Amino acid sequence: MRPVVLGEGRRFALWELASLAEGALGEQVEPDALTPSAERELRARSGAAGREAPGCGRYRRRYWILGASGSPVGTIAVDNWPKGAGQLGLSSLYLRPSARGRGFGGAALDTVYRVTLAEGLRGFRLDAHWTWQRAVHYYLRRGLWVVLWKHDLGFARTPQLPRYEVRDESDRLVFLVEEERSGFTPLLVARRERQWLRLRETEASRRMEAGDAGSWVHGYARSTFALQLAVRGWPLVRSSESWAQAWRWSDIGEPEGLAYKIELFEAAARDDGWRVDTAYRPVPVEDLADGS
Repeated sequence: MRPVVLGEGRRFALWELASLAEGALGEQVEPDALTPSAERELRARSGAAGREAPGCGRYRRRYWILGASGSPVGTIAVDNWPKGAGQLGLSSLYLRPSARGRGFGGAALDTVYRVTLAEGLRGFRLDAHWTWQRAVHYYLRRGLWVVLWKHDLGFARTPQLPRYEVRDESDRLVFLVEEERSGFTPLLVARRERQWLRLRETEASRRMEAGDAGSWVHGYARSTFALQLAVRGWPLVRSSESWAQAWRWSDIGEPEGLAYKIELFEAAARDDGWRVDTAYRPVPVEDLADGS
């Protein structure tokens, strides 16, 4: 990684626009080849997110991710101050297509994480749009936890939250976390019953909730598992009664809260002219109405 220096801000902004074009519109562009007219067109088609934000570099530090030759292959930025529970805000993670699958993005995230811990912070947090499914899948594969879905999806990596994995066991999905002595322990088990979700909490999850460290895990396991279910096209609503209370979890919490926010996220994306192509499908209105 190398800091963006004086005179490179314009180039960095074009790489951010390339990221926006791919995430919002599903179009890959070469950032260094963008002409002024192509830039204007992309910004206009990207809605409010496409507007330039002069001076935003004052509130964060921007870096190039460098390839083997020492030339930039991607971008990343970190805030000048922590947010939330002492975590460093991270944004603008982007790799040009030719550099993907070679570990550059993961190495950048690992570097930021190690630095935050060395500085006494609690890891990092970054946000992603629900409709940017490529990015969402990537952050889940990296093992980031879902800690917020108020405005966008909030992902975090922090020492309070251990490694986890999701196992596909025939007719069910299981969410497990790694414990120091016992290895991976199942906390949540999901099954599908027609259009409804059946979610069961294990005894290990209830026991873990009693401890200080376990409260972090217990609190975010349901939200992280909910997103893992959503990207696989699983239902998130357990009953018409639970759906009626979905608004209570508009910031984070139960899977119905994520289902509620997904509908809002996708409606806002369509209003901005963004591409919406996700695996999740809401429960039909007639089924919610009659509770079937």
